Amino acid sequence: MGALSNLRVLDLTQVLAGPYCTMLLADMGADVVKIERPGGDMIRSYPPFIDDPETEAYGGYFQSVNRGKKSIELNLGDDEDRADFLSLVEEADIVVENYRSGTMEKFDLSYETLTEYNPDLIYSSIRGFGDPRTGETDRQGQPSFDLIAQALGGVMETTGQSDGPPTKTGPGVGDLFTATLNCIGILAAVNHREQTGEGQYVDTGMYDSMLSFTERAIYQQSYTGEAPTRRGNSHPTLFPYNAFKTDDGYAVIAAFNNNHWAELCDVMDREGLAEEYPTTQERFENREALRKEIADWAREQTNDELVGKLEGCVPAAPVQNTEEIFDDPHVHARDMLVPVEQPGADTDVEIAGTPIKMSETNPEPRGRAPLLDEHRDEVLGEKADVETADD
Repeated sequence: MGALSNLRVLDLTQVLAGPYCTMLLADMGADVVKIERPGGDMIRSYPPFIDDPETEAYGGYFQSVNRGKKSIELNLGDDEDRADFLSLVEEADIVVENYRSGTMEKFDLSYETLTEYNPDLIYSSIRGFGDPRTGETDRQGQPSFDLIAQALGGVMETTGQSDGPPTKTGPGVGDLFTATLNCIGILAAVNHREQTGEGQYVDTGMYDSMLSFTERAIYQQSYTGEAPTRRGNSHPTLFPYNAFKTDDGYAVIAAFNNNHWAELCDVMDREGLAEEYPTTQERFENREALRKEIADWAREQTNDELVGKLEGCVPAAPVQNTEEIFDDPHVHARDMLVPVEQPGADTDVEIAGTPIKMSETNPEPRGRAPLLDEHRDEVLGEKADVETADD
């Protein structure tokens, strides 16, 4: 059933941040009804596809973050559809949306309006710059995407090689981290309602979330008065903590404490380095010369050789691509690749599983993403059945 199987979520979100948040809730058992604008979520048509975009219902982007949800198509500007939405709000636990600030007000469906229909509703928004209800700024109402949030929040300035340009992270952390924090806020609000009967507004801004994400840069600025910048794969205060070129790829080594450093020097047959640089501060002050020592040794090893020699005594790992991830037995043992149906293709596809593991109510993807409006009769029929019973 899932830990959240008692909750119904009305999901008005689209693209990535909002759908990822509601996907987490769905994986944990919540009944998530994705309420899509006419034509559906804009990412339904985004690639990749298995074979033919004309026959497949949606691409991998939509599949990955909308699995296990129901779908109904509503035009909130239409009186009948708006009434249907409000009828669902009356019975819902949570509403989640990621429109620009002020959008729901245009439909007269603001938090304040919805609580007239459901006083203990939990209403959650994900926006680029937060909502005026929790702190008004002149940025609110502006569009934002992951790239904008990473640029403003310091992520790009501290990512990349020291002699290269500011660089975004590969995964969309501006969306995904914000979504995860929003999910935490929703669950905190659910717990509060259990104790008090009181619903509330939950607001998570992407810019705000990136400041939380770059916590190290924030305290460095405060403590030193200097703006941190790019350091490649190295760490601003720890050494060795870096990626090194090997004979057939790259591997990372994190041997910054004294015991790990001594073990690394022993494996490299450089015991004298452990004696000459026994403290964290000494190693950090001489990091350039020591980095060259490690780099020269690493180039003589394959990834398997390097990791094999260090595994169990020094934190080390190969830098893997997704093909290698798909071949990793650990990933399969942890159920981190999940097969789901790809409508319109004669095959299943694999999407990322959930990293949240629970002994009694283990979260799991609950089937493929929905077809557009696939669950209209089921969802709105439930409401009609309730009204008939009440009569």
